[in-house]
Amino acid sequence: MSQKSEWFDAAAESELRPGACRTVDADGVFIAVFNVDGHYYAIEDVCSHEEEILSTGTFEGCEITCPRHGARFSVVTGAALSEPAYEPVATFPVRVQGGWVQVRNERIYVTA
Repeated sequence: MSQKSEWFDAAAESELRPGACRTVDADGVFIAVFNVDGHYYAIEDVCSHEEEILSTGTFEGCEITCPRHGARFSVVTGAALSEPAYEPVATFPVRVQGGWVQVRNERIYVTA
């Protein structure tokens, strides 16, 4: 039997303003959390082309651009939007709970 993983605090809601990004280590998986006009989205913080950290790239609108080779990704869907990336990046659930923006790494599970 498996169960869903826990929620991880990414940032206080008041600190993650529109256009901002924060990263969180969710049991060894780095997740970038973005505020797009008051809506929160989370993707794995690694480029699917060459394992570069995406959150250090340019975040504009609903897109993040990889700082290494310029591949663009949707922060909403994780889709690769330009070459040289062809594969999407993983997305993760986001919620606001008690004033905190939280993410959950659904890849983590516990078996009993």
